Amino acid sequence: MERARSGDVIVVGGGVIGLTTAVVLAEAGRRVRVWARDPVGRTTSAVAGGLWWPYRIEPEALVGAWSLRSFAVYEELAARPDETGVRMVEGVQGETRLDDLGPWAAHVPGLRAATADEYAGTGLWARLPLIDMPVYLRWLQERLVAAGGTVEERVVHDLGEAGAEAPVVVNCTGLGARDLVPDRAVRPVRGQLVVVENPGIRTWLTSVDHTAAKSTYFMPQPGGLILGGTADEDDWSLTPDPRVAEEIVRRCAAVRPEIAGARVLDHRVGLRPVRTAVRLEREVLPGGRVLVHNYGHGGAGVTVAWGCAREAAELVGPAAS
Repeated sequence: MERARSGDVIVVGGGVIGLTTAVVLAEAGRRVRVWARDPVGRTTSAVAGGLWWPYRIEPEALVGAWSLRSFAVYEELAARPDETGVRMVEGVQGETRLDDLGPWAAHVPGLRAATADEYAGTGLWARLPLIDMPVYLRWLQERLVAAGGTVEERVVHDLGEAGAEAPVVVNCTGLGARDLVPDRAVRPVRGQLVVVENPGIRTWLTSVDHTAAKSTYFMPQPGGLILGGTADEDDWSLTPDPRVAEEIVRRCAAVRPEIAGARVLDHRVGLRPVRTAVRLEREVLPGGRVLVHNYGHGGAGVTVAWGCAREAAELVGPAAS
């Protein structure tokens, strides 16, 4: 085994939070290894709809700054959509008013009340980052490698395994933190999606029913139109439910009738790592080793990824010169 150096960092977790944190650290001069349980295309992040919006994440007082920092990065990446998978796309957040949002909303360019022609109910029009997650995650991994980092597929049973090989460990394990920390405050919120051939829809729409574990949304991605969704708390099933899939298509078609006849391409399920609040903090372990936690981002991992990654890097501290 290669001898650990003072600048070594192991990031445990290969989803969007782990990869983004690893990129920030590697580009700051750290020698970074990512230990990922699954290939990048099989992470929870890979099945996400990919729309930037602070959803199912706390604490509200911090989320706004994390989200806006990430927004600025995505705006830049949207100049190269084929390479990065990031595009700026117009759409409507249904059943939402500006007064319902935090101070961060005032800093989102162009965010305004939707007109009656844009949406039948109360909603907000916005031009937001919409991210093709499989493409984006591959690009993130390539950016990490270009900065000197590596990604290893490795199942971790104890964070001490990483601590034995590097002086700094960053825990970006999402739902895995429930057992690895262990932290029982982390819980799954199951989301089911349907991907159909896009019948020509160019804008996204979300409409969340806060009284039920479901929502209506569609997001035009290069590989098809993503339809959703569900929010089933404490449900660990990764098997798509055909009945739920039919309901999702029916809800979306009620808004855009052309969706009803679209050919189904895929069914997807992901488990959001929801927590009462994101855990972003530093621990100093016996012997002086450092453990930084960065997990519990719920349904907004991609939304806050760059803001949280930069804060996690600050907690790690600068690389030794």
